[in-house]
Amino acid sequence: MADKFDAYREALVLEETTIWGAEYDHLEAEEKASIATALHADAEQCSDLAYVRTYTGFCRQITVTQEDLQRVSS
Repeated sequence: MADKFDAYREALVLEETTIWGAEYDHLEAEEKASIATALHADAEQCSDLAYVRTYTGFCRQITVTQEDLQRVSS
């Protein structure tokens, strides 16, 4: 289940991960890195966002959706 954007947790984000489904296997690594950077820069707009607790803070985890991909690619 996706979390809502949380400014408090955002201040404690120390790690970022991006989860790519099999439907995005055709994308090159450089393209994925560029898209992931854009998604994490605008995490509030992402459809599937989760905050994973770590020992030192939080890890922002974004699962890429088609909607997100279209938003950052346009």
